[in-house]
Amino acid sequence: MRTALKKDEHILLITRQHWLRLVLPFFAWLLLTVLLIWWLNNTTAWIIIAVAALYPFIEYLNWRHNLWAVTNLRIIDETGFITRYSKESPLDKINNVEYDQSIFGRIFGFGNVDIQTAAEMGETKYELIHHPKLLKDTITHAQEEYKKMQISNQATQLAEAIARVNPAAQPSQQMIADELQKLFELMQKGAITPEEYAAQKQRLMGN
Repeated sequence: MRTALKKDEHILLITRQHWLRLVLPFFAWLLLTVLLIWWLNNTTAWIIIAVAALYPFIEYLNWRHNLWAVTNLRIIDETGFITRYSKESPLDKINNVEYDQSIFGRIFGFGNVDIQTAAEMGETKYELIHHPKLLKDTITHAQEEYKKMQISNQATQLAEAIARVNPAAQPSQQMIADELQKLFELMQKGAITPEEYAAQKQRLMGN
């Protein structure tokens, strides 16, 4: 992977398109090789075969460098060997992740993954992914852990703020984290509004 990781960032999964992506280039080269040997079988034929071998080789390099990496902070999409393309999607910008597999895909272990991000980033569909369910589950799990990390950071900041305001009151950071977790889950379910969530956070700070 060419993308440099950020501080405290680590890779959870690296996946690529299924190996079936390479079947057509290799089969085309193999068919050409058989025909040339059958019809010509001379030096010219072998030169053509050697040059034609560049096609599956380049396709293999492109496949090798076309990858998706899931980290604890983002999804990284890298493509290309000669020409390069890279795209990042922060975990907190991902709204939904879906995958689908045909019967053939379930047998051979490939499928499509659809990632819906924030409105300004749109929707991206990745096709012929190796083990699409694993990619989807890894992203979902990473999002859950990312939310917990955010809540834990908020709890630490709240505890420090309360300690500064009232040094005699030293609330347990774990208690604050648990309370924030409950409030966050209620907001996610629609039981409370974002405004009510913010007000409760202020209450925890003693304001």
